[in-house]
Amino acid sequence: MPPLLAPLEVDFMQRALVGGSLVAVLCGVVGTWVVIRGMAFLGEALAHGMLPGVALATVWGLPVLVGAALSAVAMSAGIGALQRRGRLSYDTSIGLLFVAMLALGVIVISHSGSFATDATAILFGDILAITWADVALLAAAAAVGTGVAALAHRALVAAAFDVRVAHVLGLRPAIANGALVGLVTLAVVASYQAVGSLLVVGLLLAPAVAARQWTHRILPTMLLAAVLGIAAVATGLALSWHAGTAAGAGVAAVAIAFAALSCTIRGAARHLHSRPALERTPCVRIRS
Repeated sequence: MPPLLAPLEVDFMQRALVGGSLVAVLCGVVGTWVVIRGMAFLGEALAHGMLPGVALATVWGLPVLVGAALSAVAMSAGIGALQRRGRLSYDTSIGLLFVAMLALGVIVISHSGSFATDATAILFGDILAITWADVALLAAAAAVGTGVAALAHRALVAAAFDVRVAHVLGLRPAIANGALVGLVTLAVVASYQAVGSLLVVGLLLAPAVAARQWTHRILPTMLLAAVLGIAAVATGLALSWHAGTAAGAGVAAVAIAFAALSCTIRGAARHLHSRPALERTPCVRIRS
């Protein structure tokens, strides 16, 4: 087997590749809507807002993903409650709950003398520790996420571009927004073990940002974002194997590099296309 594909001979690398690819598919679908709606801050807040649930689950000996999910769901519900009952803006509500959840998580960790979980695993994930049971859960999460996105597609499109039209068509934009928050929560929780709370937003945003440079239609953007996310997972795992670096951080770094490269190439192409035709063709024969 070629040296580049040598990691695939190891069982835990195979599980990491399959699990990471499922995360990439889910993040490609959800991340497209996050980029379109400008909801990056929500993803970041949910990623860090999972800390209290992770800390409590670790202290009580419960599955970490269960704690992360409950914490993220509680934060999503809190954001909705603040918006409905208060006069706070969307960003303000997210910011307040983000800091409150983060502070609560630190309090739990500092109060518990038995907290033995490596903070690096919380921040950067442990994609190499994914089991086949985790792969099954990720497959279920990806199926649910893509299914909900497909069912709510018309409502999400209408709510994204014109809320009044959505109301006229009876598509209930409030429900569409709730579904989108749920999808972001699902993607963040599912991605937690792969890349951790600190880097989850990179995998959620970067492939979608890269895909948006090449297509502006929603479905092709989702498909391309998923493909780029899978490529980032495979490349990041290979680089971490050969360089001996952190796998989760490598995946996120490659995804962001794809976004930066796509933006650079498209920017250069637009600049070249905008130049006058004569400037683009310097070798012009002038006949008298």
